[in-house]
Amino acid sequence: MVLLKSLTKELTTKSTDIAQKFSKLRSQLAKHQLDAYFVPSADEHLNEYLPEAKQRRQWISGFTGSAGDFLISADQAWVFVDSRYYEQADMQVDAKLQKICKVGLEDHQTVEEVLEELGQKFAKRSQILRLGVDPFTITIAQYRRFSEQLSMSGVEIVPIFENLVDAVRSQSPFAENDPMLAFGDQPVIALPDSITGESVASKLERVRKAMDRKNAAILPVTKLDQIAWLYNLRGRDVECNPVFISYAIVTQTEAYLFTNTSSNISPNTSLNTSRLNDAVRNSLAGQVNILEYDQYIPTLRSLVSGGQRVLIAIAQTTFGTYLQLKQVSAKIIDAEHPVETFKAQKNPVEIVQMQQANLKASFAKTLTLKWIEEQISAGNSISERDVADKIEGLYKQQTGFVDLSFPTIAGAGANGSIVHYSNPNPDCKLLNGDLLLLDSGSQFYGGTTDDTRSISIGTPTAEQRDRYTEVLKSHVNCAMQRFPKGTTGSQIDGIARSSLWQNGLDYGHGTGHGVGVFLNVHEGPNGISKRVNQSLDLGTVNSIEPGYYQPLWGGIRLENLYFVKQVPDSNLNPSPNPNQNSIPWYEFESLTYIPFDKKLIDRDKLNPQQIIWLENYYALALAKLSPMLTTEETTWLKQACVIP
Repeated sequence: MVLLKSLTKELTTKSTDIAQKFSKLRSQLAKHQLDAYFVPSADEHLNEYLPEAKQRRQWISGFTGSAGDFLISADQAWVFVDSRYYEQADMQVDAKLQKICKVGLEDHQTVEEVLEELGQKFAKRSQILRLGVDPFTITIAQYRRFSEQLSMSGVEIVPIFENLVDAVRSQSPFAENDPMLAFGDQPVIALPDSITGESVASKLERVRKAMDRKNAAILPVTKLDQIAWLYNLRGRDVECNPVFISYAIVTQTEAYLFTNTSSNISPNTSLNTSRLNDAVRNSLAGQVNILEYDQYIPTLRSLVSGGQRVLIAIAQTTFGTYLQLKQVSAKIIDAEHPVETFKAQKNPVEIVQMQQANLKASFAKTLTLKWIEEQISAGNSISERDVADKIEGLYKQQTGFVDLSFPTIAGAGANGSIVHYSNPNPDCKLLNGDLLLLDSGSQFYGGTTDDTRSISIGTPTAEQRDRYTEVLKSHVNCAMQRFPKGTTGSQIDGIARSSLWQNGLDYGHGTGHGVGVFLNVHEGPNGISKRVNQSLDLGTVNSIEPGYYQPLWGGIRLENLYFVKQVPDSNLNPSPNPNQNSIPWYEFESLTYIPFDKKLIDRDKLNPQQIIWLENYYALALAKLSPMLTTEETTWLKQACVIP
């Protein structure tokens, strides 16, 4: 009862705070003569994970999921979430103040549908609905989609270069009680070629050749992971993402980096120093001009003032950058971003770095699973937070550990159905009969990791074993699939879901996402999803993570990382005709080696090919992990790597 009263008081206080924010924001709408204002999740660099100072949608709405949008009008407000966040939105959003739109469900609207409806109401009064948006927080593609869908509904999109959420946040009482933090001030490091596998000069040469093929003179780069990859630099401006706040421009003869050059070296002093040390400056010397962050727009405008041809990837460039280019009559070339493409296709050195990092992560996750089993067997009470602390502690013991790659997800029981449940609770204990979903990742110097296992606490039920086995089959079917060059992520996604669909099961998220090398844990353009039409090219790294979720019951997700490699001709059946031009065939090789929960596997539901894949996978896991383990730990792993 005490806890219930505490939660009720907390929610009441939060709702009062949100209501005050809405009132201030609506005053800003009136000031700018707007009828509605759109707040996406992204910031000026289209980040998924944001520095705290740029967490605008989270701050204004109270919903903290890593994806989702917010819309406000003079008398209503909406939060739009996908299936990963349905439950989380219900828990965090006061429905009296803002409507939760669960995109993908019947009777739930998208942002565009809500705006169309509002626009039609305004049109009946012979009025135009003026929709405000910060153009530096949406892509060109998103603007065009809005414009095409909403123009017939009487909606005018109005770029507002002053972010209105920032304007509210800078006012009293918020400025005093919740001040905006500094951002873009953490030290930057340079990576040697021995880690990246390619020099800055080589990368710039490749990019310029790609620009030349499109007859482009200038390439703006606004995404942080693209800049970090291109210049072989890393930073700590964004939690869990080794990137730094910056812009870049590449021309046929020059390259530019725009970033804050000063840094707070201690939280207890105002003394500033350069966050770009001599090693960083030397790594860029003679190749990259370093300018202050706020010089990006003036420099871009100056470079294109003669009507230069500028290569723009509409899905990876902000609408704000596009507007600046149009104002100086730049000639826009709409094409794929070469940096995004090159970054996705890992070179042999990067693959080795990822293998080493993910083996360390596999070691940590395996020992965590062993520890959980031992604690439960001993009758010890452990919580979600205990599990998160254990895995994070094991990561930190590994050589080269830098950070987590995302906040650890340790969801016990019903919490496992919250797909991105990222706040493990010290009061939520692991109970007999529960499932535990443990999704965690790390940033090592040279590689990024992400893996998930669901395990049973105590004796599993028949339903748990059935659902787990179906998810495992989905994972294995995807992992062992061979495919010809040019196969897209959406095609592989259907293969992964096929066996689940046959049993009337599905999951709302994608089957997999691209992963960077000591970079963002989510990256494009590759992935395995209904929405990904990009091919799975040689050297790309993808997660495979099918799942099953049921509110109040729990969740199951089984995730490994894999890289795409070519199948040797000798392993193809039938072998290619040497007198004909044959299309290369690709397959997945695992980067992750962690046992699945044998208590949850129903062998009778596996076909011979799936059993062979599991046996081979376990043989590799034992071979790779045993040299890192003690005799006692190896004995446990051998017992865990058994298909019952």
